[in-house]
Amino acid sequence: MILSYHPCFEADKNLLCAGREPGADDLITIKAADAVILPQGCYQSLYEMARNNCRHVFPNFDARFKYTSKIGQAQLFQEQNVAHPKTETYLNLDAFSKHYGGFPKKVALNFPFVFKFDWGGEGDQVYLIKSASEFLNVLQTAENFEKTGQTGFIIQEYIPSKNRSLRVVVIGRTYISYWRIQNYTECFCSNLAKGAVIDADADPDLQEAAVKSVNDFCFRTGINMAGFDVLFSFDEKIKKPLFLEINYYFGRRGLGGSERFYEILNTEITKWLARISHEECI
Repeated sequence: MILSYHPCFEADKNLLCAGREPGADDLITIKAADAVILPQGCYQSLYEMARNNCRHVFPNFDARFKYTSKIGQAQLFQEQNVAHPKTETYLNLDAFSKHYGGFPKKVALNFPFVFKFDWGGEGDQVYLIKSASEFLNVLQTAENFEKTGQTGFIIQEYIPSKNRSLRVVVIGRTYISYWRIQNYTECFCSNLAKGAVIDADADPDLQEAAVKSVNDFCFRTGINMAGFDVLFSFDEKIKKPLFLEINYYFGRRGLGGSERFYEILNTEITKWLARISHEECI
């Protein structure tokens, strides 16, 4: 029996868990299932229930829930030994102060560097720090956030990338890549929400290199549903893809819209079910 919690994939049995935690009935049904299909927005509790009680679960969110937020992703990149910008991670200002012996006006990374709070998306809570005064200002912002219970930030090497980043989306075994190019010079973020535009055709050799790196990374980590942000430094003669971030919620404009996304998703789920059926004759 195939169990689907995804509203856009019809299976033998279909349930919804939106807005609620899974309960005893979910556990009984999951234990009876041969495979479970989950939505992108599932709770960690539902994922762990499915993962612990059914051999086959799609998507694989092991890395998503083990390496949470930007700090966790930096740790994952480090553990997997993939190329990424130099990054310092701090759970709070106290950890930062202990590392530097106070609150210095600069850090080990040269100006400019990037300061990111451990939450937010689409370029929010991300700052390009060009001077000591800007750094002290953002540390004050961090202190204000900590008073509300929001903690954690990373300090990251700035990569001169001509105001563009490459998005590589993996859905099952399908990989789609496209550039996001920021034409507003006053904005260094290349997110579509910040005004960037899509270019799916430029520098196909760099796109191929990035897709290969993401494919290798996904093979090692099991990730099969995510959007990866990748940078290339234009200060380097030999350009290698640098892993910047993993987005488990990602926009669909670069994929051709929601309808096209669901077409790909349904095809990949069907292929995944066929593979496990062939392997185990479920």
